[in-house]
Amino acid sequence: MADPTVPVDAELLDAAGATLRVVANFAVGYDNVDLDACRARGVSVANTPDVLTNATAELALALTLAAARRITEAETDLRTGAWTGLEPGGYLGLELSGATFGIVGMGRIGRRYAELVGPLAGEILYTSRAPKAEAERELGAAKVELEELLRRADVVSLHVPGVSETAGLIGRDELRAMKPHAILVNTARGPLVDAEALAEALRGGEIGAAGLDVYENEPNVPAALLEAARCVLLPHIGSATTRARDAMAVLVADNVLAALRGDEPPNRVA
Repeated sequence: MADPTVPVDAELLDAAGATLRVVANFAVGYDNVDLDACRARGVSVANTPDVLTNATAELALALTLAAARRITEAETDLRTGAWTGLEPGGYLGLELSGATFGIVGMGRIGRRYAELVGPLAGEILYTSRAPKAEAERELGAAKVELEELLRRADVVSLHVPGVSETAGLIGRDELRAMKPHAILVNTARGPLVDAEALAEALRGGEIGAAGLDVYENEPNVPAALLEAARCVLLPHIGSATTRARDAMAVLVADNVLAALRGDEPPNRVA
């Protein structure tokens, strides 16, 4: 079994030796695995799709709500004694009812997030390499280019894989294109967002808030984000429900056992 925070590269594969037959990643993403190095050594690679879809989408919703209503900031003030009573102008947040939600990547998790926010949304925009006719028909989602989504959305939630093409997807220019009250949510992969640019945008009021569960160099979180106002931070707990983690463990075991029997792993990706 592979920890998704540990790089599975040529060095690790060589250290494992010729007896290694399968890398079963304990995650749906597998950007930590060098697929070419595995193929060259005849090592199968498998992941755990589907079973963490709902848990991760629910966490993206939780981050959306927490960032919109400044939950972390308000709770911290209450716990530390900084709250002195009701202030008519204090902790003003964003109401999500009628908001435009922008979903970057309408895969399994992005689609489930769209379903969850649907009752709140005034409009759902999405980006995808190909149109998602079912989401358009059932959820009223509209496919647009990223530039338009950033310009129009009140909430931007990221649900694309962490590959070279998506590294730095949200940087200074993209953040400046967003509305001043907009919320950025990332439960996908840390490298999608330029952390320093995000912290700067939050400091300067270029966007309203952010909710993050993933970071580029986990478990290290940039100090600029730790110090940023209106930024909800979680320690990569997107799939951390009992149901999801148990189901992931079963899939990992199924993938390993199939490979050891000489069968095709049910969730093989390479």
